[in-house]
Amino acid sequence: MRRRNVLSQEQTETLFKVLDESTTTLQAALATSYLDAFIETGDNLLNDDVQVEDGRPDAATVKRLTALYQQAAWQQYDAETVRRAIQLAMLKAIRVDEIQANHQLTPDTIAYIMGYLVTRLERGKDELTLLDLTVGTGNLLTAVVTQLQAVVGKIDAYGVDNDDTMLAIAQLSSNLQQMSLNLVHQDALDPLLVPASDLVVADLPIGYYPVDDNAAGYATHAKTGHSFVHHLLLEQAIHQLKPGGIGVFLVPSQLFQTAEAKGLLKWLPHNAYLQGLLNLPSELFANTNAQKAILILQKPGANAKQVKQVMLGEFPSFKDQSAFQKFVAEIVQWEEQNLMTDRA
Repeated sequence: MRRRNVLSQEQTETLFKVLDESTTTLQAALATSYLDAFIETGDNLLNDDVQVEDGRPDAATVKRLTALYQQAAWQQYDAETVRRAIQLAMLKAIRVDEIQANHQLTPDTIAYIMGYLVTRLERGKDELTLLDLTVGTGNLLTAVVTQLQAVVGKIDAYGVDNDDTMLAIAQLSSNLQQMSLNLVHQDALDPLLVPASDLVVADLPIGYYPVDDNAAGYATHAKTGHSFVHHLLLEQAIHQLKPGGIGVFLVPSQLFQTAEAKGLLKWLPHNAYLQGLLNLPSELFANTNAQKAILILQKPGANAKQVKQVMLGEFPSFKDQSAFQKFVAEIVQWEEQNLMTDRA
């Protein structure tokens, strides 16, 4: 696992300072939320100008913002530096705007681990179609794309979300990272307006899906009442994958142990190969019920087959670097001996 250099750290802090101070300034001047002010300040940075509408922000605020924007030469920063600065701003937005849990960003450490796993699987490909079914602010997708760019040729990356504010932030984030994403505003459980994918990644929202008529078209829907949205999204992801394609998902650790999992367990063996389930360190979560895991599914077809030994386990504490590195090495060995030979 790589370490950040001092220059990148300084640049991240500099850019975050500019983003935060300008966002806070605009929030007060426009009497809006932190998120909306952040979108405004990002647009100002991209356009190299301070947008004024109906006399707001006033001249003094415009002068202050202009001076702030000149402090960060973001165009010269690499994508990872910019992404981390945006992540810090989003973490503040979560606190200031009291954003609901399903709209919060994927933690950086988890995004990096998921990215690392897929770079092992996809490296050496000339081209790759990648989809994030629940893209949100784009933190997971842009983290994965940045890592894949080092090992894959052409990447066509797509993100789907039904929240236009989250999509606006994802678009802003990708633009500031100078990264091309195809973002689609739609319900991810409607027929998707994106092409079939080689790889799907998603930090799945947890809870009930309110549109019962739509859910009824899925094999994993509940027999009575609302269906679990994360069950439906897993089915949609497998449907969207090309034969032999891989899905890497952030899911509840207890995914298969709830009363509602019967439909999912009935559907799974006939439609996808369960290749791995890796619990994240319990220290990351407030309690065991909140613990998450990384789920690896593969769509049958092409050269894909069910691995003889499903990768099961739990990441050791991130604080124990020796144990953590050893566990990652075991995952790499498992991938090379099981999944990668099947995808050659």
